[in-house]
Amino acid sequence: MEKNYLTQEGYDKLQDELDFLRKERRHEVAQRLREASDGEDLIENAEYEAAKNEQAFVEGRIKELEILLATAKIITSNGHDDSIQVGSKVTIQEEGMDLKETLIIVGAAEANPIEGKISNESPLGKALLGHKKDDEVTVEAPNGSFNVKILKIK
Repeated sequence: MEKNYLTQEGYDKLQDELDFLRKERRHEVAQRLREASDGEDLIENAEYEAAKNEQAFVEGRIKELEILLATAKIITSNGHDDSIQVGSKVTIQEEGMDLKETLIIVGAAEANPIEGKISNESPLGKALLGHKKDDEVTVEAPNGSFNVKILKIK
């Protein structure tokens, strides 16, 4: 089974979501189902259908999180800051641009570009893996290739 890379923070966040779905959301949906099924024809009951769909979504998400967490590999810093790996915090600068960008390489399940967390499976993440400070890297992206220089690795 494929490993899913997660930081401890990402693991804890997904575990909290799983706990919420199991302990609270599942019961809320079950209550909605009971209320919707009381004394009405279930075949034409839109509220009952909506509750059933929500229950399927919640149960599917629970299963997805259980698998994700069971196969998770927690990213820890191993003290080797010389090359980029999953868990590295990297400062880069795109060729021809003044803007410097700091990113954290994370597993796909935790990626959130708005927070500066990019997947190790993304074009940029893949291109950076294994490189060192001061390397210039060509990134093959869907909209064409571009070059970045690695300024710092933590």
